[in-house]
Amino acid sequence: MPIQSKKDYLYYLEADLKAHGLTKWNLRERVLRPTLKFQRFMRYIEYINNCKNGLHWKLYLFILKALFIKKSVKFGFDIPINTFGPGLCLVHWGTIVVSAKAKIGSNCRIHPGTCIGERFGRSPVIGNDVYIGPGAKIYGEIWIGNKVDIGANSVINKNVPSNVVVAGVPGKIISEKIV
Repeated sequence: MPIQSKKDYLYYLEADLKAHGLTKWNLRERVLRPTLKFQRFMRYIEYINNCKNGLHWKLYLFILKALFIKKSVKFGFDIPINTFGPGLCLVHWGTIVVSAKAKIGSNCRIHPGTCIGERFGRSPVIGNDVYIGPGAKIYGEIWIGNKVDIGANSVINKNVPSNVVVAGVPGKIISEKIV
């Protein structure tokens, strides 16, 4: 569910901090964690886009989105707003491409070299508490369940149930998690 209020916005910021193993945002973290700074900027744009109306907000949002594109290019990210739930952790900068039609739940940890893309105009829906390893490719009209670990360089183009580890090309369940 996208940010719909200031309360939601603050919750997303707190959840993202927690996903990075932090409890507060300070000057040290602003300098040492540029990907988290990028995430916080993305969350701010989501808040303005979803919660503010009026001509002056539209103009302000236009400027913010232009800055967001510039920052995205710098980090190698192509991440549209309103695709990730709270608790996102972008581990490192590097190529991460996400379809604007994809929906990713809360507490997603995603590594560089990842593509979450469309196939025939359809995109994945990814559950909560999902780990996406470096180089993973996830595409098409598929569902990935909750508490799934996707191995490095895996190619996932079929549905994946909850509580499993999936890896390989094509992706196969290699183990089940004990819940």
